[in-house]
Amino acid sequence: MNRAHLDKVFTVLLAGVLAGLALAAAALPAALVFGLGVRNLMPYTELPEALKAPQPAQRSNLYADDGHTLITSFYVEDRVDVPVGEVAPVMRDAIVAAEDARFYEHHGVDVRGVARALTANRKEGTRQGASTLTMQYVRNALAGDPRLTEQQRAAATEITAGRKIREMRYALTLERRIGKDEILGRYLNIAYFGAGAYGIAAASKRYFSTTPDRLTLGQAAMLAGLVRAPDHDDPINGDSGAALDRRAYVLDRMAETGRVSPADAAAAKATPLNLKPNATPNDCAAVPAGHNDWGFFCDWFTQWWNAQPAFGKSVDERQRTLRRGGWSIVSSLNPDVQAKASEQVRTIYPETIARAAPTAVVQPGSGRVLAMAVNRGYGSDNPDGQQNYPNTVNQLVAGGGGIVGYQAGSTFKLFALLAALEAGMPLDTEFDAPRVYVTKYPIDGGPASCGGRWCPANANTYWMDGDRDMWDAFGRSVNTYFAWLTERVGADKVVEMAERLGIVFRAPQDAGMARDGAANWGPFTLGVSATTPLDLANAYATVAAEGTWCRPTPVTSIRDAAGRRVAAGDTDCRQVLDTEVARAAADASRCPVGDQSMYRRCAGGTAEELAPGLRRPLGGKTGSSERNATETVVAFTPQLAVATIAANPDDPRDAVGGGVQKRQIPAVGRILAWALRDQPVRDFVPPGEAVAFHHTTPRTTD
Repeated sequence: MNRAHLDKVFTVLLAGVLAGLALAAAALPAALVFGLGVRNLMPYTELPEALKAPQPAQRSNLYADDGHTLITSFYVEDRVDVPVGEVAPVMRDAIVAAEDARFYEHHGVDVRGVARALTANRKEGTRQGASTLTMQYVRNALAGDPRLTEQQRAAATEITAGRKIREMRYALTLERRIGKDEILGRYLNIAYFGAGAYGIAAASKRYFSTTPDRLTLGQAAMLAGLVRAPDHDDPINGDSGAALDRRAYVLDRMAETGRVSPADAAAAKATPLNLKPNATPNDCAAVPAGHNDWGFFCDWFTQWWNAQPAFGKSVDERQRTLRRGGWSIVSSLNPDVQAKASEQVRTIYPETIARAAPTAVVQPGSGRVLAMAVNRGYGSDNPDGQQNYPNTVNQLVAGGGGIVGYQAGSTFKLFALLAALEAGMPLDTEFDAPRVYVTKYPIDGGPASCGGRWCPANANTYWMDGDRDMWDAFGRSVNTYFAWLTERVGADKVVEMAERLGIVFRAPQDAGMARDGAANWGPFTLGVSATTPLDLANAYATVAAEGTWCRPTPVTSIRDAAGRRVAAGDTDCRQVLDTEVARAAADASRCPVGDQSMYRRCAGGTAEELAPGLRRPLGGKTGSSERNATETVVAFTPQLAVATIAANPDDPRDAVGGGVQKRQIPAVGRILAWALRDQPVRDFVPPGEAVAFHHTTPRTTD
């Protein structure tokens, strides 16, 4: 056994004995002190997971699609770990001088410090614990380990001899396993600096709006001085005088130990604190004040996260994972598109009325949601009696939390069109559409009942009645044509098509009909089921993407605290339509918005002014529910889909009236034009002649 090893063994034994004596002299009877035994003061052979693989709570950050613009953060402790090499040397020196001047000389337990504490505790009646940085780190790591129970974490900070001795034994073991610099880095990342800042990165930002590598001598000394009593000495919420005193103490200790010159220490003491407080936002209500509209997207992101099994078995567990896991989440939100969408929905309705215009912008082929806008502020501060205006935290755009959606009228004719094309019927399927068509579907009364049978009528006899094919019927929105088409293909097939393209039945009555009565749900084709702008935009985006459906997602990528990309952030896409079926539907969708189909078969549309203003290939559809209770506009290109619904979320009986479409149509056009202004013009791929003109066997993706 060599001399160095003997020295270490002696240090370990002496440290253990003195440690027990120092604490026990202050807290325990003498008989117990001498009964501790050397064996119980030896280092541990194993370390708990909290020390082998620490998992301190770290904040998660949600960014816009550029990966830099912060939307908000989520945390229980505002902490972001940084490598010790990214901490300014002056900060490392300051914390050592303040908390453990002999850090680089001892082996986890400072024998001199223990002896000094023993003497002080006996002579002065005080209580000094002689904790080294390593011991402090052990205590913090155990107390903050999320894998432990509350009882176990409490035991890590209890004031007992047993706890102190465990700390020493763990500290001695830890220093055998890892280097001093790594221990110092772990300490700097786990320590609490007051004002809600955990770790040196959060503290640098919180007090000085800077990063750990840019800390000055004065800033480092102040931060190092806070860890002793962070709540009392915190200069933002506590005592700035105490913070100055502690800074002076640290600077003096740095000069005494030779880490800075006396002149530099004196100069730093003479400077004011120069605080630049910067609070980290927490949760959706804390999005930047100038971007309050981001709150709706953020709210939907939390809904999405809470539904991901990759982050836990329950919603509570997934929320803990989000708020402790240190995730870096690049969202799909495009601030530029979001700003334009928010601007345009306010041309449809102002914030001050009960009617709303929730709007969603979706990217075909990925499902990424670029914008979610509504003429509301994100918040809950409303005058008495006003539920959802001028502010709300309810999810008016994506649904959920009691919001089931709104009827979207004739936009649902897309699902009948697709079901017919998939069944083998071509685009030029003709039918002499009458003013009223009596179907086989039973219905309980109402203006669309003819002897107990559903009998829809065309809204404009002169413009809609007569011989129509799919192009013309979709363009002019001929109700009786699509009632007939639904009979031919089967109402259950239409409902199934809508579900396949992502329409969610949030209203219990709709869900019941879809489950038990789809075969007789003929009116479904005319959009009597509640939906949301997000579901609707994504359904039309599936057509734009030639039949590739993607689950709507608020994220582009997710990385864990170690920088590893996780699969939960990837897109979830699959082919749900035969490509030719989707191309044919896109071709017919050009007719309603004033574009022309590949076969020149469009002969009128309900929003003919939309395509000429955009000056690029465009598809879409308008919809009006019964008595114009709601009005809907959907438009899409191969690169983008937008849907907006005008409704009163608080009172479905408040009919918005057909006139609002005159504002919805140009608003949608301006959103598309702005979002696509720097993108190349892309055309739709024309459907083949078979799907356009010939009856065939069913066209499926199998």
